[in-house]
Amino acid sequence: MAPAPSSIQCYHFLPRKYGRELLLDIGRIETLKNFVLDSTLHQISFYEIMFIEKGRGGFSLDEHRTTLGPGTVVFTSPGQVRRWDVRQAVSGYTLFFEKDFLNLFFTDELFLYRFQYFHQYSRPTAMKMPAKEFRHILELVRGIEEEFKQLQNDSGHLLRAMVYQLLVLLNRHYAETYRVQSDTHIHPDFFRFRALLEQHFMTCHRVAPYTQMLRISATHLNKICRQYSGLSAQQAIHHRLISEIKKQLR
Repeated sequence: MAPAPSSIQCYHFLPRKYGRELLLDIGRIETLKNFVLDSTLHQISFYEIMFIEKGRGGFSLDEHRTTLGPGTVVFTSPGQVRRWDVRQAVSGYTLFFEKDFLNLFFTDELFLYRFQYFHQYSRPTAMKMPAKEFRHILELVRGIEEEFKQLQNDSGHLLRAMVYQLLVLLNRHYAETYRVQSDTHIHPDFFRFRALLEQHFMTCHRVAPYTQMLRISATHLNKICRQYSGLSAQQAIHHRLISEIKKQLR
């Protein structure tokens, strides 16, 4: 990862680490430096999922604090401010990727907004999984790791399929843990709203501009927001603003 000058260190993806453009990488947490296990405030400009096998401590992501332990899965979206607080040596896997690794393949600009754990500001950004389910998830992660050891011309296609399976299964577990909607093919206006909110939350603080951009009524937007997130559209806007204010205060 390459840091960029900033009051809060920001790490960017290195797309040609393997000699070709591959917008996905995987590694062992205990062997990576910089953005992994960094006890200072920092950001990453890509998506990351961490799978904790051993260790204890805490992990702060925006206003959310997670207690780390075996079986914990932590999700980071681009731009979120984070800090590690390790009490006992942490080991496990980290999987990270640029949005285009999947978006270009699925030709769906809303693809990553379909998963409940990314771009999450009102619910936890981590979950503790039962031991049996966590072992199954780790098998998929190790399959991705094995493909990286023998990269071929068609590895990108296989890796996308493996990552997609992993994301869907994690979404099911996350939805079950926090009792939210797990279906990734629910009303597209909800995902469009989430995407627009990320783009315009600094300037659009009311519901009306979003309903105009979406060409739907406020009643309809509130209905789908409550159905799929448990929040009204205005509450979702407030949560995003509060998250950003706390980030700026840091």
